[in-house]
Amino acid sequence: MSKKDIELTGPLVLTVKERKKRAKRTSANWSAITLSLVIPILLLAVWSIVTFTELIPSYQLPSPIAVVETIVGLAQDGSLWSHLGITFSRVIIGSLIGTIIAVLLGSVVGFYSKAERLFDPIIQAFKSIPSLAWVPLFILWMGIGEPSKISLIAVGVFFPVYLNMVSGILNVDRKLIEVGKVYGLSHFELVRRIILPATFPSFFTGLRSGLGLGWMFVVAAELMGASQGLGYLLVIGQNSSSPDLIIASIFLFAVVGKCTDWLVKIVENKVLSWRDNSVIGG
Repeated sequence: MSKKDIELTGPLVLTVKERKKRAKRTSANWSAITLSLVIPILLLAVWSIVTFTELIPSYQLPSPIAVVETIVGLAQDGSLWSHLGITFSRVIIGSLIGTIIAVLLGSVVGFYSKAERLFDPIIQAFKSIPSLAWVPLFILWMGIGEPSKISLIAVGVFFPVYLNMVSGILNVDRKLIEVGKVYGLSHFELVRRIILPATFPSFFTGLRSGLGLGWMFVVAAELMGASQGLGYLLVIGQNSSSPDLIIASIFLFAVVGKCTDWLVKIVENKVLSWRDNSVIGG
């Protein structure tokens, strides 16, 4: 084979290999999606059977069709999008504030032992306070407007992000830091090139946990005199004895919460593409 043939064949070989990799990646993605749908489909089937056979009366557990009709009705009159939008904005703003404060304070506590002895005991004490215990205090301080709701969500997001940030910094392999010092890296370069990348896995774990708590705290936040939001729909469903509206609100919480977690997971996979994941048990 001549040199010209090799030059022509080389790119073709690489293209075939790349196609095989893409096909394998696509097959793995579809397999993961299919597997993730197994339990939801089973739960939906059980739910349908239970309601169709009236093992549980409809005033306690409405059928999936009734819940879907409720969601469609909310979408048609336009109220669904306003409720979703206000709840989503509260969670995002509260999560952003809680995350920023947690990253700043967690970085200081993780880097400096004196700061850990100063701040960590009181933060651990605050962490033990139930979420609903903050509600009357925030209402007293800020009223029933948006600041009190966003503050409550920020409190819920703060603790898991803070704890994982501190843990990630403290668990950085000291050998990597020593290697960086040997190569003459400055303090700033050590943080940027070694400590921060090593902390990202813990940070994203805390962020996903905090975001999940943010969706939980927004329910308590929207019980504080809200006139819009998915939590408000829960209250309306309770007061009007409408189980279809209650379950529709819960379902919407689950779907939107899962979507936000999925988006964070995508960002995590992009940022941590260098990570060597271990799969135990296949």
